[in-house]
Amino acid sequence: MSRLVIFVSNGGYEAAWQATSLGLTATAMGDEVIYVFAFDALRALSRGTFGKPLTERESSAATRGEGLGAPLAARMLDDARQLGARAIACDTTVKLCGLDPVELLHDRHLDEVAGLPEIWKLTLEARLLSF
Repeated sequence: MSRLVIFVSNGGYEAAWQATSLGLTATAMGDEVIYVFAFDALRALSRGTFGKPLTERESSAATRGEGLGAPLAARMLDDARQLGARAIACDTTVKLCGLDPVELLHDRHLDEVAGLPEIWKLTLEARLLSF
């Protein structure tokens, strides 16, 4: 089993779909997956808008995805977390976004709010992706 750390800072349809589909696939294949949310993705996650189209191009892609029966990013994230993937954020980034770490944990948007040193340690000998 290997570890995959996915840094997600864009909350729009395309980045969210790619990050969550890869993370779900890796989790289903037995890898340890950690999503690290920041900035726009973190704010979107807290508002329940993560993976929603931000542009006309993304709206077109989302419409095509619906026609294909492709799952939404939020659903894939939920599925990955049910299989053991974790969603975390840096405590300073949470504060920079004007969010409350206690609320993010209570509302189950995140599994953990961690310090940057802890997040950095997670990247040791891990595969890294950034969206």
